Amino acid sequence: MAEQKSGERRSLRTSVKGPLMFSAFWAVLAFVAVLIFASGGSARAPRFDLAFTGAGIAFIVTLVIAAMLSMSYKDNAEHLGKGSGVNLSSKRPGSSHGGPGTQPAPDADDAGGELR
Repeated sequence: MAEQKSGERRSLRTSVKGPLMFSAFWAVLAFVAVLIFASGGSARAPRFDLAFTGAGIAFIVTLVIAAMLSMSYKDNAEHLGKGSGVNLSSKRPGSSHGGPGTQPAPDADDAGGELR
């Protein structure tokens, strides 16, 4: 929020529209599912009260989860993508551990000797 300049459009992750659309989708899905399954068949009247209750619960729960996930988002540090880890360089492919041809030749004084 602090790096946003006035007049710029927000990305979908930082705007309010994304989580609202996500929550609205699940609310409509819950409304339809509860309306179909709570009535118990076509011979009975549809239960709109339960369908609206289920839709409201689904909307609030998904909106809270989306808000918590968007608040916990954090960019990676800049130094993490610079190749400072172990074995990230492919300049010397023969120097990696465990590859073919990387075993050192046995010394003459190690023949038949004990392990060190």
